[in-house]
Amino acid sequence: MAISLREIACVSCSGAGGLDKKRALAGRPPSTLDFFSSSGDKNGKLVALREPGSFSVQAGSTGVPRTMRWWEKGAAPNMMEIGSARELAESLLAAGDKLVVVDFYSPGCGGCRALHPKICQIAEANRDVVFLKVNYEEHKSMCQSLQVHVLPFFRFYRGADGRVCSFSCTNATINKFRDALAKHGAERDGGAAIPGPAKGLEESELLKLASNRDFLFGPPPGGSSGSLPGATEIGEGYGALTTL
Repeated sequence: MAISLREIACVSCSGAGGLDKKRALAGRPPSTLDFFSSSGDKNGKLVALREPGSFSVQAGSTGVPRTMRWWEKGAAPNMMEIGSARELAESLLAAGDKLVVVDFYSPGCGGCRALHPKICQIAEANRDVVFLKVNYEEHKSMCQSLQVHVLPFFRFYRGADGRVCSFSCTNATINKFRDALAKHGAERDGGAAIPGPAKGLEESELLKLASNRDFLFGPPPGGSSGSLPGATEIGEGYGALTTL
């Protein structure tokens, strides 16, 4: 059953969980620099968005394979673990007109664990749909900025339409998920207007991320140390991500 985040215990993100922060389930290379930028023709400044606590580790193989955690098992090729706010934003833009399902989960959420196998099966059967998984415990501040207050929680995005729906569901209400997938994942009518570029995150979502003090905004490495832009400037420059 769905649970409020106020009712679940915080699961530590240190140790093995922290080391796995940038791991992509589909084998996608991790994002190493997180930033939003303002459009160059508007004299905007490139801004680095770094999440605190990020680090890399080089370790030799011990020859003993690590046991897969439940949220790593059964992942289809079109399922990817999100490692940062920028990776989430860029993945939505890169999907074009494909339907994107953002799956917010927590390792300590029983409902998330019970639902996971079904979501994997649905992803396997719908290879044209992109599934982005966001670990609440590893990205708690980002999830709070995106107003995620209950788990498991899903947001659907589709091309130029942007966010088309959001809801929580469990095994008992899985038909809600299937119905949303059928409605928003259907091929567009042949007579429909040509879709525009993907909208990605809503402006309100972007501004909340930009105003989150847990993200450190500063000039990019090697860049000039001018005054930092505010949330509005970062929001206006969001479209520049499509050209990076």
